[in-house]
Amino acid sequence: MTQNSISAKRKAYIVLMRSFIAVSVALTCGLTLFLIGYVLISGLPHVTWSFLTTTPSILNGRIGILPDIMNTIYIILATLVFVLPLGVGAAVYLTEYATNKRVVAAIEYAAETLSGIPSIIYGLVGMLLFTGIFGTSLIAGAFTLVIMNLPTVMRTAQESLKTVPQSYREGAFGLGAGKWRVIRTVVLPGCIDGIITGCILSVGRILGESAALLFTAGAAHKLFGLFDGLMNQGATLTVALYFYAKESGEFEIAFAIAAILMLLTLVINLSALLIGRYFKKRRAL
Repeated sequence: MTQNSISAKRKAYIVLMRSFIAVSVALTCGLTLFLIGYVLISGLPHVTWSFLTTTPSILNGRIGILPDIMNTIYIILATLVFVLPLGVGAAVYLTEYATNKRVVAAIEYAAETLSGIPSIIYGLVGMLLFTGIFGTSLIAGAFTLVIMNLPTVMRTAQESLKTVPQSYREGAFGLGAGKWRVIRTVVLPGCIDGIITGCILSVGRILGESAALLFTAGAAHKLFGLFDGLMNQGATLTVALYFYAKESGEFEIAFAIAAILMLLTLVINLSALLIGRYFKKRRAL
């Protein structure tokens, strides 16, 4: 009798938990699809070729986001130029060279802590530090984003390096290769898929950042070349979205920019998935 009652309670508990999980999955997927669909349906009808390829003009009543697109590209490139060598280099040192476990643990803890700091704090630090050197400019915003994304890139690269079997290193050492040669020719090629995936995902964070750039990069909608653009103020797509929605009240334009950002984010995530699978298959051959 007791066993039957326990069995009935267990069955009821299993049914309850399965129902709870099913409802949670349905709500999560439903809300995600609703948000994506709502943004795309509200924004895509306002995306035109002229909207993407012209500069804004108050006199002509023209709204274009070409400067914002170029500023976004500039700041992504500038951030990656600095954050990739620093992040991967730090990961290589911590994984392959550092011998003091306490120091490594302290650095890892600091990196995880920095990953959870709100971006507005980074913006204030960047405004006090980098705008004092470069002025309000895209390069100041890029250096701020470097600090923001450095912990993520470092930890991602570090975890990828740890997935390379120790036997690979021992085999290379047995053939007479030096430490750096083993890292360069054996370890890094063996975990390149994880490093590239982490870098692509960091691009998604750069693309969606606005709070830090409001304090450091400015909000100008003027078209420059690469080097001139980095030394001048400029609004990225996310900053432009904020100003069109909050300051101007032009929600059609804001939804159009949001739809573009949504599509770019989906493309970035899909690229990370495909590239990761490609390198995994290539490494398995």
